[in-house]
Amino acid sequence: MTRRGHGPGGGGGRGGPPGAMPFTKPKNLRGTLMRIYSYLAGSKWLLVLVVVCLLVSSGTSIASSYFLRPLINNYIIPGDFQGLAGAIGLLALIYLLGILASYLQTRTTVRLAQRTVNSIRKDMFDKLQNLPLRYFDTHSHGELMSRFTNDADNIQTMLEQSLTQFISSFLLFVGCVACMVVLSPILFVITVLVIALMFFLVGKMGKRSRSYFKKQQELLGQLNGSIEENLGGLKEIKAFNHEKKARAEFEEINESFRVAAKNANFFAGIMMPIMGNLNNMSYAFTAVFGGILTILGRFDVGSLASYLQFSRQVGQPINQITGQMNNIYSAAAGAERIFALMDEIPEVDEGTVTLVEEGQNGDKNWNWKKASGEMVPLMGDVRFENVHFAYDPEKPILKDISLYAKPGQMIAFVGSTGAGKTTITNLINRFYDVQQGKITYDGIDVREIEKDSLRKSLGMVLQDTHLFTDTVMGNIRYGNLNATDEQCKEAARKANAHSFITKLPQGYDTILEGDGGNLSQGQRQLIAIARAYISQPPVLILDEATSSIDTRTEQLVQRGMAELMKGRTVFVIAHRLSTVRNANAIVVLEEGRIIERGTHDELLEQGGRYYQLYNGLAELT
Repeated sequence: MTRRGHGPGGGGGRGGPPGAMPFTKPKNLRGTLMRIYSYLAGSKWLLVLVVVCLLVSSGTSIASSYFLRPLINNYIIPGDFQGLAGAIGLLALIYLLGILASYLQTRTTVRLAQRTVNSIRKDMFDKLQNLPLRYFDTHSHGELMSRFTNDADNIQTMLEQSLTQFISSFLLFVGCVACMVVLSPILFVITVLVIALMFFLVGKMGKRSRSYFKKQQELLGQLNGSIEENLGGLKEIKAFNHEKKARAEFEEINESFRVAAKNANFFAGIMMPIMGNLNNMSYAFTAVFGGILTILGRFDVGSLASYLQFSRQVGQPINQITGQMNNIYSAAAGAERIFALMDEIPEVDEGTVTLVEEGQNGDKNWNWKKASGEMVPLMGDVRFENVHFAYDPEKPILKDISLYAKPGQMIAFVGSTGAGKTTITNLINRFYDVQQGKITYDGIDVREIEKDSLRKSLGMVLQDTHLFTDTVMGNIRYGNLNATDEQCKEAARKANAHSFITKLPQGYDTILEGDGGNLSQGQRQLIAIARAYISQPPVLILDEATSSIDTRTEQLVQRGMAELMKGRTVFVIAHRLSTVRNANAIVVLEEGRIIERGTHDELLEQGGRYYQLYNGLAELT
């Protein structure tokens, strides 16, 4: 499937190191965090445990620093060694309690984060299954994959580390400030001045780094899209000797990303040394001034030692808060992209007519069941009545298309690229709905049929077959998950695939990987035909599967398709005119209109476009 456009928003990589300002503020930070919290709401007791552990670990850190005051004043200076030993034992217990709280908090947080991201990824994947094909036509693989990887990983990092570190640092900062005010309001004034200078510098440098981080994230999305596109088209790149061109294009994006990342991380990285030196300056000034106050008798030694410890500590949570805010913003921005995907309007299905199957695999009766209970036999009569359709309203693809396929007929579509052949088959499947006119299936408007039922009645064999990472048997059974092994083997025999399958290393149990990369194109098509056969669809759509395989394999594929087409209404997109000579009707399309319709012989007699194509006087472009 062609992916149109590579959106820039697929990035979501981690931000800079601690001390960096946020690269960009999410549009709705509070709403996004509350939505993430909704995934945590089912584990409230674990959340309560995390909060309690954070309070205990922060409280023990503050208590241990404040404990220096009585330790020095009451035991060290008086020389009470027995009391000192007991006080040190109590201090050790405080540290041990903090260690246990941190350990329990970390284990619980990791568990919560893993569970949350697992649920988010599951919801994203479920959402993708319900989105219309149009969404995938306008979003690249790289962009969508980035939401499952980078953006989801950022949420996990935020929950495991950033958010808890932010809360812990905030509690530690508040506790340190409160204790410093209690110990010495005069010394606290010096600390406040240094803290104000810290925030001023963080704000100034954060403005510079913010734009670079935003650019870094945008370029990361483009880089992901470029890598995905080049890996997907690696054979074409090599076939056309475009390695230099691909390398040059990649290097251009990669270099732009390097420059943006360098600038962003430079400002993020320089923040820590600046903040650290300012903290050291604050500590030095506080020590000198506090020493003077102690000498003058206005301050005791224990309080000075405790205050200096808090002075050393108070800068650390500021650094951590500013650094973790960057990661929180990064994760929230990624979460917004994830939730934007989840908020996409799902594929609308207002159909009320359902498909009812009776009988076994080889002898099925199919009926349409209307809401009134009326049963209509499924015959495979498909008709287009004055159909108009456009992917883009300004660029119509189909213009006043009217055609019919009676039960059991084979209808072939011939025309240049962009004439609308594939679009017609997409409309039959209701991958898209018509804007004007209607398509009927056994006299029922397809828009009245449930999409699942409609698509269950249709089988497809595409020119580009996709095989899943599974056994050969599993890939065939994909057409009917209830089929037995023997039914799958019978389908393979009908498709002329049994012979080559039995020669594979493990036969039907051979694992296919890399989209069946260890099989030839013809072998892959034969498996696709067996897959379609096992579903026993009344109507079949073939995007002619023989255009890219050799003549001998083509004969096998043609025999397999002939067996598959027996008794079915068949729509064929023709790439080789020789393969549709026996069609009941050949429809010639040009620029979204039907210009000719008839059998092979009738169209040759007309001497029109088909005659020119068949005799080499014109070419399909």
